[in-house]
Amino acid sequence: MGNGDSRVRGIAARAGGWSARHRWAAVGIWVLFVVLAMGLGSAAGRVDVKDSDQLKGETHTAAKIIEDAGIEEPASETVLVQAKGDGPKATDTEFRQAVEAVVEAVEATGKVADVTSPYDTQTISEDGRSALVQFDITGDSDTAAERVEPVLKAVEGVQKEHESLRIEEIGGASMMKTFDEAFGDDFKKAEYSAVPVALGILLIAFGALVAALLPVLLAITAIMATMGLMGVVSHVMPMSDTANSVMLLVGLAVGVDYCLFYLRREREERAAGRDPQTALRIAAATSGRAIVVSGVTVCVAMAGMLFTGLAEFEAMGLASLMVVAVAMVGSVTVLPALLSLLGERVEKGKIPYLHPESRLRRNRGRGNRESRFWTAVLKGVLARPVVSVAVATGALLAIAAPALGMKTQQLTLDKEFGDSLPIVQTYNRLNEAFPGGSEPAEVVVKADDINAPEVKSALADFREQAISSGASRGPVEIKLHDAQNIAFVYVPLVGGSDLDKAGASLDTLRDEVRPATLGKVDGLDAPITGQVAGSKDFNDQLAGAVVPVFAFVVVFAFGLMLLSFRSLTIALTSIVLNLLSVGAAYGILVGVFQHGWGASLVGAEGVGAIITWLPLFLFVILFGLSMDYHVFVVSRIREARLRGRTTKDAIAHGVVTTAGVVTSAAVIMVAVFAIFGTLSMQSMKQMGVGLAAAVLIDATIIRGVLLPAVMALLGERNWYLPKWLHRLPDLTHDESPEAVAPTARDDEGEPVRV
Repeated sequence: MGNGDSRVRGIAARAGGWSARHRWAAVGIWVLFVVLAMGLGSAAGRVDVKDSDQLKGETHTAAKIIEDAGIEEPASETVLVQAKGDGPKATDTEFRQAVEAVVEAVEATGKVADVTSPYDTQTISEDGRSALVQFDITGDSDTAAERVEPVLKAVEGVQKEHESLRIEEIGGASMMKTFDEAFGDDFKKAEYSAVPVALGILLIAFGALVAALLPVLLAITAIMATMGLMGVVSHVMPMSDTANSVMLLVGLAVGVDYCLFYLRREREERAAGRDPQTALRIAAATSGRAIVVSGVTVCVAMAGMLFTGLAEFEAMGLASLMVVAVAMVGSVTVLPALLSLLGERVEKGKIPYLHPESRLRRNRGRGNRESRFWTAVLKGVLARPVVSVAVATGALLAIAAPALGMKTQQLTLDKEFGDSLPIVQTYNRLNEAFPGGSEPAEVVVKADDINAPEVKSALADFREQAISSGASRGPVEIKLHDAQNIAFVYVPLVGGSDLDKAGASLDTLRDEVRPATLGKVDGLDAPITGQVAGSKDFNDQLAGAVVPVFAFVVVFAFGLMLLSFRSLTIALTSIVLNLLSVGAAYGILVGVFQHGWGASLVGAEGVGAIITWLPLFLFVILFGLSMDYHVFVVSRIREARLRGRTTKDAIAHGVVTTAGVVTSAAVIMVAVFAIFGTLSMQSMKQMGVGLAAAVLIDATIIRGVLLPAVMALLGERNWYLPKWLHRLPDLTHDESPEAVAPTARDDEGEPVRV
């Protein structure tokens, strides 16, 4: 750098140059890659994460025992028969007739098995006003939702005949059917609307249809290729629907961003009077290089999820990593080839008043509105950097403060979906009448002989002590599988939908009741699973993964920044600024969803907690995505410094010239994430709001105020690299020779080492 060397360095510059020279070959290779990836993925099929691999601990052990035994647990359903107001009690004739009618109606459908009457199982509430008819849906539990409709109709028919009673069905199959109908279209609309929203913003940003279509086209093809690759890779590391949704979000965000960076720089160089080939070469060496650095950093951040030990997180991490890598490769290969092919035709479909030429005529050469705005902001920031740092940092810390009291937990049905759906109201009534009955703990007992006297005695003792210990009010149900020597023990937990209280009941079962009963039988395994147990095991495992994941992401991001900019100062400030951005996002999440500040604006009243998986997920995603802007802006500042500008002028130039592209990229990300913030599910709403808020903060306060103020305070120390680190590989900025002055010098006339 800075020595007049005409040799073009860097993989991005070389890839862009080759693609521009062999444009049809580059486009053909990309199309072939996408088609092959999709074909191989379709042929291989996708292997999804098994229930037994979802978690470690007792939940995993229980699922493994069931899987190895070849037992297919059916989808269980429950019909709540409950008196309205002063209606009949369970002992009254009308109530008994209603229960018998429910039993007969569901059996008549031919879709159920093992129907039990509350008068046989004693599933009658303490006040005698509620009773449960329980049964299983025949066939595969995974597809039970497709077969439950006749049973629901039968129960509705009984309800019409007994108006003094409340007769409602709830269970895994009926809930899945209800949610698919209520929220399936919700998700589809969100995914389908993300692309038009991104395209609309790009039309405003570029003012030309062809230029706007290119980023969307590349993002979509990258997503398609990754979907195929996910099918192939899933045979080694299973995938999931959640991983697929996250991949779509991340793929659209980074795919559009990377193309946006590249296109804007190529356009800028052509506007400066350079011929198309030179403009493309400079874009490849500058923005292309920033894309590679950013892409590798995002991939490293996503790889952090692989250290959680949680199959769902590992699937999300690998899927996100792959789509970022594919989008990055496409941006530095097929995009320059397409730009070379299109030439001036990239400006086809100009939109009046939006195209740069129209803006230039209106503004008479004074630059666009975004540049003027950021020029004014930067003038104040650079004039008073100390005040700017203090105010911006103070504001971010104040926003982040609520995160210190963050409460995480798996969201129960009523918190996840609110009480707008009738089935959620049924869930609440069931939990009130039978605490823990809708989500009992399940003890999977495996013995050498499940019918041995000592085993039967231990099971009876467990049933008795589960109630006497206060962990359950009963009834405790035992189902034997004699052929497999396995028993399932279902224990309704005191606390019900209050996961804190239910968790305490679970601890009593695991730590006191089980050791005193089942634990005394040699060779007997009795792991306890269920929703409450799964939530606890998930939390425990996630808590153990936080430090390794945070350390991995931060250390490797620091290392990449150090190698990419050969500056210890830049690497350190990058990490600190990103942590501030993530902390602020956490604070907003806690304020809105836990404390309810402004919750009505996003439909999040009464949630009271952050879903367990979100904080770690947000950290990884945000730490990766925020590097997009950071690398792009700092690269431009460093480039200006190398051209001979003072550090202060270089900061102003770098921030102002990148303001348009950063603003456009941020608006796209915020808009796409905000779409998910409008969904009905609180977990998706929290993810969308958290991501949108973080990106907005990152692109404004962090990159527009705090970064330039900190760099202005540091001055030439921005480029500090201790002598003992000079032996590190040189991965600094790659540019075509036309872009750089012979040697940059500081204010005293000494050569600058940047």
